Amino acid sequence: MSVPKELYNLKFSEYLESLKILYLLDDNFKTICDDYCASTLKTEKYKKKFEKYFQYKLEAENLAKELEEEILIYLIRNGWDKK
Repeated sequence: MSVPKELYNLKFSEYLESLKILYLLDDNFKTICDDYCASTLKTEKYKKKFEKYFQYKLEAENLAKELEEEILIYLIRNGWDKK
């Protein structure tokens, strides 16, 4: 059984050897670490989703602004200005 890659991070770097030993020998510590890893993976998953949907939101907002301008230009050019 190996230590999950999520535990190889800067915060734990000075404790890496102790972490490896405890992970393999102490079931309570392993549970905490496994929960941490699961939480870290979920965080990354939702971060990626947020970034993806944020990009879609920006694209939709930009398109809406461009279309607003086109509508106004069309109305003005065709004599439908503010009456």
